[in-house]
Amino acid sequence: MQIAFVLPGLHRVTRGAEVAFEAIAQELGQRAEVDVTLFGSGQQRAGASYSFQHVDNIERESFERWPRFPILRSEYAYEELTFVVGLLNSYRPEDFDLTVTCSYPFLNWFLRWWGGRQRPAHVFVTQNGDYPAISNNSEYRFFGCDGLICTNPEYLERNQDRWRCTLITNGVDPDVFKPGPGDRQAFDLPADVPVVLMVSALIPSKRIAEGIQFVSKISDAHLVVCGDGPERESIQTLGSQLMPGRFHLKRLSYEQMPLIYQTADCLLHLSLDEPFGNIYLEALASEMPIVSHNREVTGWILEDTSILVDTLDEAKAINGIKSGLNSKSTEKSQARRSLAVNRFSWQSLGQQYFEFFKDVLENFDSKKK
Repeated sequence: MQIAFVLPGLHRVTRGAEVAFEAIAQELGQRAEVDVTLFGSGQQRAGASYSFQHVDNIERESFERWPRFPILRSEYAYEELTFVVGLLNSYRPEDFDLTVTCSYPFLNWFLRWWGGRQRPAHVFVTQNGDYPAISNNSEYRFFGCDGLICTNPEYLERNQDRWRCTLITNGVDPDVFKPGPGDRQAFDLPADVPVVLMVSALIPSKRIAEGIQFVSKISDAHLVVCGDGPERESIQTLGSQLMPGRFHLKRLSYEQMPLIYQTADCLLHLSLDEPFGNIYLEALASEMPIVSHNREVTGWILEDTSILVDTLDEAKAINGIKSGLNSKSTEKSQARRSLAVNRFSWQSLGQQYFEFFKDVLENFDSKKK
């Protein structure tokens, strides 16, 4: 089985989708019956079980101030378009049985149309949401796939009648993300204060500004925000205004993330519509309390290990954060770790991906005959 994972940020950034694709590719690449190639704009890494193909593109940050209109609705779409241009020089559809992406529109279109009738089967993953799969307006009416991997049951329920679907969550490596003493000094944080952590892209939907407002009302708490994005300047300004000396905006490498989870006291995540959230699993594996918006999907992921509140209500959100800062019993910590290890290991998820890919290919090949 020749599989291509295709996404601009592979081997360059450590957002949730990239982390998931690289981890699944690593699991699949260890199988004798599978050859995996990743196409991304990063560089080759030693020790990978898969092949990597570098593709030139212009990074999304260059497009943050460019105009927005249908098809090119964000800096990510602009980046994706330049990536597709680079793929023309390196991707050969005849080399693969199946392609995988989570980016729309240009990659989905390219992987489905380039190669004509001889193209590989195409699987789309809802890492960034299922909007392309359920919508019929504007450019979304041209979406298509031979298999849809839904990252939560809400997506599965509303897509299974239209697409060949399966439910597969994201995962975590519990040998990387694990409990530990932390290191306040490494992050220039005081030793004797409660620390709230937000890990997120700096975009409006992640509600970082609201997080700053909430934590600012807890007099001695510090807030660490790890991430980057077009709101970086406004977030820094707001944090400095509302939390002088208590706000810390950091852009950390993936290798630094396990330590910041160990160092902070609780994770705060305020997105109202999160497709899955790898950060939940990383925090769970680190035995870290989690405070998040109360959604059915979030409750399904976190079970009874975390604090879910209506974060549209400021008072409830602040009380939830206070509860998270005090949720450190040994029993609760062990329950969080156990959930991450037993339910979300990449090894078991890799097997699920493999079985679904086999099913998609069998159906795809039968249609071609």
